[in-house]
Amino acid sequence: MGIYLMLSKLTAEGRKVVKYRPERIKEVNEEIERMGVKILSQYALFGPYDFVNILEAESEEAILKVAIKKTAGGKLEVMTSC
Repeated sequence: MGIYLMLSKLTAEGRKVVKYRPERIKEVNEEIERMGVKILSQYALFGPYDFVNILEAESEEAILKVAIKKTAGGKLEVMTSC
């Protein structure tokens, strides 16, 4: 198991979703957990990124899968680090 840091930034469309459906954050977290990645901590940020997540996963490939799946909808941009 590895520990990974994921910084995320909402797009304009993503900000609208969170504004009108804040529960979507919890739904996304549940989707990530179903993909086999455990969310150890999550914090909202001020500055160039909106959230930081500390994640635990079996591999870098698992984190890459999350990053690709969650950014494909155009509502989120991410940067990851191990």
